[in-house]
This record gives sequence, C-alpha cells and structure tokens, in this order.
Amino acid sequence: MSIETVADLKSRAQGWPRGNTFDRFKIGQTFTHHWGRTLTEGDNTLFTTLTLHYNPLYTNADYARAHGHSGAVVCPLLLFTTVFGLSVEDLSEIGGPFLGVDELTYHRPVIVGETVYARSEVVDTRETAKRPDFGIVTWRTTGLDEAGAPVIEFKRANFVRKRT
Repeated sequence: MSIETVADLKSRAQGWPRGNTFDRFKIGQTFTHHWGRTLTEGDNTLFTTLTLHYNPLYTNADYARAHGHSGAVVCPLLLFTTVFGLSVEDLSEIGGPFLGVDELTYHRPVIVGETVYARSEVVDTRETAKRPDFGIVTWRTTGLDEAGAPVIEFKRANFVRKRT
C-alpha cells in the first residue's frame, strides 16, 4: 500500500466511541456482554504457570478426576479475570481508576473447555466531590456457563468519566 493510500485512509477514518459515560448508567440497568470465552487448556496452563498457581487440579486432568471433577479445573483467578474482562467494553472502557472488588463468590468450579458469558447490573451510582469530572459506578457482574447458570459473581466499582 502506498503512503498516499494510507494517508487517504487515515483522513477518512472515523472514531468509534467506546464505553459509557457516567450519565448513561442508571441503577437497575443491565448489560448482557456480547462476547463469551471458552477457557482452553492452553489458557489455563499458561495462566497458572505465569501466576505460580501450581495446584495440580488446574494442570492434571487425571488428578482432577481423582478428586471428583470431570477434568482439569480452571484456575479461579483466570475465571475471575476473564469474566471481569468480558464486562470492560460496556462498563469501564473509556477509563477511570478501578476502585476494587467486593462480594466475590465462586458458585462452582469451571472445567477446562467450558465457555463462560457475563452480564452486569448497575447497583449504585454516585457523584464525587474530589473528582468532579468523574462519578463512581458500582456493578454486580455474574459469570454464566453455557446453560445460563452462575459460576462466579462479584461487585466492582470504578470512577467513570462524565460527559464533557
């Protein structure tokens, strides 16, 4: 592609807005996050190795079956970060400091090869005097299996930019 063509493409490009501003969140509003994620053996092995989670339940299917599971178990921290990540595009992508997670509950182990989905509900919004360009939004996010049953649940809060 020539330099002129790249410059022409850039001049015609339009920004694609992402995320939501503070004023768009209303208590009770729900988001069904549109991407699901199949948690593979490679995901689980790489994650557990990089984060030093050496529990054989996560990396040895025979061991996991001997302990009552149908196969290797997905590392709980990988499950959490995956479900959290599925929610980012709708909830916090436009930026604002992450304020923490509360009420984290794992409903059951997820087995390697399962696909998880996520949905979130706005549970609180509030203004903040110290950061007038931001508000604080709290969501309850639920990770769901293929049948729609919860596998993980947590509340998280972020500063969210106000519309400028």
